Amino acid sequence: MLQGYSLATAEIIYRLPDHRLILQSYIWQDYDLFPDLPNLHKFLHFWQTKLDGPLHSVRVAHQNLIKPSEVRLVTKEFLLN
Repeated sequence: MLQGYSLATAEIIYRLPDHRLILQSYIWQDYDLFPDLPNLHKFLHFWQTKLDGPLHSVRVAHQNLIKPSEVRLVTKEFLLN
């Protein structure tokens, strides 16, 4: 997470293979590097080459899990028996 990974969520809208006028929604979620999103691009490439339902649209959201201000060094340690 300190390397820039964040939780990426994509809503993928695609057309049903047998009924092209009907749209279906699929939610994809994984840890990915923002803004390039290589894992999402790899998944979308797999979708386009291996699956029958053509893509209509993709909407992406992300959330940084650890921000630089949230990471700090611990200066003291207390042990309780």
